[in-house]
Amino acid sequence: MKTDKTKIKRIPKRGFYDKETIFRILDNDFVCQIGFVYNNYPVVIPTIYGRKDDVLYFHGANVSRMLQTLEKGIAISLNVTKTNGIVLARSAFHHSLNYESVTIFGVATLVENENDKLKALQIISDQLIPERWEEVRFPNKNELNITKILQLKITEASAKIRDEGVSDEKEDYDLDIWAGILPLKQEYGAPVADEKLKKGIELPTSVKNLIQ
Repeated sequence: MKTDKTKIKRIPKRGFYDKETIFRILDNDFVCQIGFVYNNYPVVIPTIYGRKDDVLYFHGANVSRMLQTLEKGIAISLNVTKTNGIVLARSAFHHSLNYESVTIFGVATLVENENDKLKALQIISDQLIPERWEEVRFPNKNELNITKILQLKITEASAKIRDEGVSDEKEDYDLDIWAGILPLKQEYGAPVADEKLKKGIELPTSVKNLIQ
């Protein structure tokens, strides 16, 4: 549902409020920006996240300023944005970006149960690299104890998408200036093995699946 906070006011036609669109954008990324007020000044911090159903999870060290602040129940704004192209117009004024973004408002809560923490860490891991969790050593008790995990239920959110061409002034279309879209995409490079890797260890399935 639209709320006063989530309603897209600038070019409303680009706003989306359905779960399918919001979840799709969230699932195609793994880094978010979290905004909150700390000691009476605004702070924005990037962090890795994972989604399961209508909940986002993010984690860090127990001493993390952000996590210590958010677990107190303060209001936050979380954003995920992917830039898909640079829109090059004939005029400087009409240059733009093609993008898709999600903004979520809410209050994060602490994940305290040990089993729930492990599940949350797996969700975050799978968001970053699917199937990697099953290939590695699981966190031990000490590592869990020094890790703080928060969850944010997705109840107040909206997406905004621009997927359009150039929009110039009518009189500018006769100018001898190139205009169009310069696509942007994220891709994985060739894996670089750790210099201390034991001989004979092959590239894991999780990495192969990403670079194929």
